Amino acid sequence: MEKLKVDYSFNDSIARIKLDDGKGNILDAQMMSELQTLLDSYRERPNLKLITFEGEGKHFSFGASVEEHKKENAAAMLRDFHKLFFTMRDLSIPTLAKISGQCLGGGMELALMCNFLYADVTAKMGQPEIVLGVFPPPASILLPLKIGYASAEEILMSGRTVPAQEALQLGLLNNVYEDRIVMEKEVDIWIEEYILPKSASSLRFAVKACRVEFNNRLTQYLPQLETIYVTQLMETKDANEGINSFLEKRKPVWENC
Repeated sequence: MEKLKVDYSFNDSIARIKLDDGKGNILDAQMMSELQTLLDSYRERPNLKLITFEGEGKHFSFGASVEEHKKENAAAMLRDFHKLFFTMRDLSIPTLAKISGQCLGGGMELALMCNFLYADVTAKMGQPEIVLGVFPPPASILLPLKIGYASAEEILMSGRTVPAQEALQLGLLNNVYEDRIVMEKEVDIWIEEYILPKSASSLRFAVKACRVEFNNRLTQYLPQLETIYVTQLMETKDANEGINSFLEKRKPVWENC
């Protein structure tokens, strides 16, 4: 794999996945394909008790590829991206995100899908899609479930970035640490105390039980939002203008249609 680093610890019961494209850990088609292949392989690993996600370097992820948001690519991009969420749902293996630096767009959506979210003080989280004239389908479902509608709608419709301490106060994060080294150490301690002593099989049932409503909403509404995005949103002038203006490094000129 070229855009992922993977290692296993604690007798191969913990999978540690690092997003690594040498830049902003963009979730492009190649990275999504590699991640899908890896997650599919975990169907045959009943001993796995936890999957962790993090970004190589200073940042978790700048999000999905803006180039792949263009009208001609959007349908395929969303299909492949959303398949990752359904695979994580079906696996029911506990998941944990360790967040440093920028965690934006599709990167934040990947983190939102995780059961546990930890960060250091450098973390900045946000869904800036509205700035590009589009919306984030998974986050539109998952963020309200995590932090309530009032806070979620403000983040989704403003597109602003939320610093780590505010994300903690909102209930989005489980904890915030003073730096990445401390986060790594403390999360490992937490894993050893609260995950390793448990049955891998029982943990999966616990995830399914905890996420009855979460998974039902994802299953019911994500395909609907994907259809709205592809067949309605991407037919508007402003959605295409937002994407193109970003790629062309200029301010968008909205026509409000």
